[in-house]
Amino acid sequence: MLSYLLITLVAFGLAALAVTMWRRVELKREAKATATIEDIKGMGPVVAAGRHPKIDPDRCIGSGACVAACPEKGVLAVVNGRGELANPLACVGHGLCMDACPVEAITLVYGSRDITVNLPRIDESLQTNVPGLFVCGEASGMGLIRNAVRQGKTAAAHIAASERRGKADAVDVIVVGAGPAGIAATLALMEKGLRVQLLDREELGGTIRHYPRAKLVMTGTLELPMYGKVRSSTMSKEQLVALWQDIDERFSLPLRAGELVEEVAQEADGMFAVHSTSGWSRAASVVLALGRRGTPQKLGVPGEDLDKVAYLLLEPSEFAGKHVLVIGGGNSAVECAIALAEDGGCASVGISYRRSDFARCRGENRARIGALIEAGRVRPLLKTNVSEITEQEVRVRHDDGREETIPNDGVIIQIGGTPPSQLLSKFGVEMVAKRGHE
Repeated sequence: MLSYLLITLVAFGLAALAVTMWRRVELKREAKATATIEDIKGMGPVVAAGRHPKIDPDRCIGSGACVAACPEKGVLAVVNGRGELANPLACVGHGLCMDACPVEAITLVYGSRDITVNLPRIDESLQTNVPGLFVCGEASGMGLIRNAVRQGKTAAAHIAASERRGKADAVDVIVVGAGPAGIAATLALMEKGLRVQLLDREELGGTIRHYPRAKLVMTGTLELPMYGKVRSSTMSKEQLVALWQDIDERFSLPLRAGELVEEVAQEADGMFAVHSTSGWSRAASVVLALGRRGTPQKLGVPGEDLDKVAYLLLEPSEFAGKHVLVIGGGNSAVECAIALAEDGGCASVGISYRRSDFARCRGENRARIGALIEAGRVRPLLKTNVSEITEQEVRVRHDDGREETIPNDGVIIQIGGTPPSQLLSKFGVEMVAKRGHE
């Protein structure tokens, strides 16, 4: 009897210890999430760039299934027994949280009560209010490569099934943007025998070419027309670029690179006139497969027009032996600083950001930049603003009023850009204001 009681007491003791340890871990996680939430609130109204989860507190049971399902750590958290979108700025719109919720307490929305997000009005085929004009990819509000590919195929299928075809000197379709959505649409249209032109202001691959070297991108299984299945949960930038190049070599994509599209207008005969760098082209339908990057935003400080100032990083080797300063605190800026530091070729790497930390970044990026800062490979200039750029220096102002001049050979500005909504409006696309609804 005594041994039975002893065993029972030990069992209860171990169970209580396990519960206590689990609770300590949960409290630590909750405290970290609460700190992130408070820090985000300190920035003023913020919202995720694309679609993001909206959690119904009356239905949420705090299971944590959404937290476990999210690949981007630190975006969601359970606080006071309820799910919270702790860091909306790090959300990329996977939507796995909604699928994982056992009580259907999550919906995916755009914008918020405080911030309006303008998106094109499109139907199920991704056609806008202008017949024959389609929008897909990031400009439609949908991120992720697999979504872009799916949308490109959807728009192409509708065009192929329609009776809209080019007349005289007009091709059947002009696709603007050679990223995942544009490539998928072009392949699907070619497969159906339509005459297509693919225009891009840069090279094949779109925004992906601007990713830092070796950046991992979540793709999932992709089904590309003519090419077949690409099975990979993640791919590096280099693997993706190699994939697009392989597709181009095998199917001879009708790409015209270096073509900045400035105007799209419908003519009297129903054809579209598209004005780009080399002049006018005509088509029966147009697919705008645009990214979210838009035109780079500028600082507006003296010296920004110097040749040493750039707005994107193609290869770290361009800055070998140089003192480089990255300006910005989002994912693009942090990934840029990481790429430069990990390459090891720069004389020094600094990052200037007006906030106190990198809460706008995904968890993996925060961990990597933190490790590089701790190792002394990146100098953080937090709570600073650049006030002047000269040939050999950069002047920064700390939030306590101190001025500091640092040696500099190269500046990379990564503070966002003008959204494509302005360009879409110019083309006659009706925009819809989203304020936290689907």
